[in-house]
Amino acid sequence: MKMITTEQAPAAIGPYSQAVQAGGFLFCSGQIALCPDGSLVEGGVVEQTHQIFNNIEGVLSAAGCDKDSVVKCSVFLKDMNDFASVNEVYADYFGEHRPSRACVEVSRLPKDVLVEIEVTALANSA
Repeated sequence: MKMITTEQAPAAIGPYSQAVQAGGFLFCSGQIALCPDGSLVEGGVVEQTHQIFNNIEGVLSAAGCDKDSVVKCSVFLKDMNDFASVNEVYADYFGEHRPSRACVEVSRLPKDVLVEIEVTALANSA
């Protein structure tokens, strides 16, 4: 098992890792709309989702992976009415790549953000 850390994404705000590589997979912790410096992105769900994917890309890169290695996504929305907006950013990010996905509405997210996304990817054995 290998812990992954990078300055290309915000530091963990609790007792967890940005990602863990184990058993041929990379398990990325949920990302919210924090910039790498820890500041919260201003704006709505579209702006937040763009920042989340920037963070995910940073974590994937630190592990030698990219978006095409993602096999599963979990999307947590504060309001399911934001589904279409998040889905549009999601589709732009992944292009023709189509990992499996779950999307659920939750009552509250860290720092009261509107969306959180976690991914699991195939990892290169190091």
